[in-house]
Amino acid sequence: MTVVLFTVLFFGALAAGALGSALGMAGGIFVVPLLTLVAHVPFPTAVAVSLVSVIACSCASAPRFLSAGLTNLRLAVVLEVATTFGALIGVLMIGGVPDSILYGIFAAVLFVSAIQMIVGRRGRVPQPALHGSRYQSLGGAFTDHDGSTVGYQVSRLPLGATFMFGAGALSALLGIGSGVLKIPAMDAALKLPIKVSSATANLMIGVTACGAAAAYLFSGTLDLTLSAPIVLGSLAGSILGAKILVRAAGPSLRLVFIIVLLALAVPMIANAFGLNWGVSS
Repeated sequence: MTVVLFTVLFFGALAAGALGSALGMAGGIFVVPLLTLVAHVPFPTAVAVSLVSVIACSCASAPRFLSAGLTNLRLAVVLEVATTFGALIGVLMIGGVPDSILYGIFAAVLFVSAIQMIVGRRGRVPQPALHGSRYQSLGGAFTDHDGSTVGYQVSRLPLGATFMFGAGALSALLGIGSGVLKIPAMDAALKLPIKVSSATANLMIGVTACGAAAAYLFSGTLDLTLSAPIVLGSLAGSILGAKILVRAAGPSLRLVFIIVLLALAVPMIANAFGLNWGVSS
């Protein structure tokens, strides 16, 4: 690996980690396009390296979210069961899905994420936990950046668990943190505050990625040389992104995220149709 490529991958992963961590999605959704379009590596190799970066992002930013009281550990444990089963299904499908279809799915995920960012997450009026509620024990509260206490409760847990199963499968296949799917699921199905959704998803994606990354490692697909600059950049970026999330991500960050997602979707669609835009044959 040349010094130039190392530097490009490091700063690319740093930016990916900062953006991903700020929105609770890790940087995997950016790392795969970075590796396929810049480093010209095969899709499976990019996925394997990306999963390692997802673990790094999750580990680096989790302490900040935990200390701020944003991560719901009890809910994360419950939902991670469904996510892990989904990841196991995704691992079993590795090698059985053509790269062109994977590129198409990846482009679709990018577009869905962009639409979610454009529509925005609904502001919620804090609601106290209902006495006798079936999922009362999974609710919680946190202190927001302005000093106010925000309480919340969990609803429609089975629906949320179903979404988590699908997110886990896509995470293993595409090498993404799947926060792009978990956060909307927590927002729409479980009705959690956005900061809680982002912080809890950040913790979960690291756990999910560990199992999938191990499968790629044992199969010999993981390139440790490429992983070095990606992991180092992801660690630095995710620490920065965690600080941004705790202090609140403004409209400008959302706009940048949308632009980057749409820009990455274009080459992914091209690769899905066999144009091999920046991807080695």
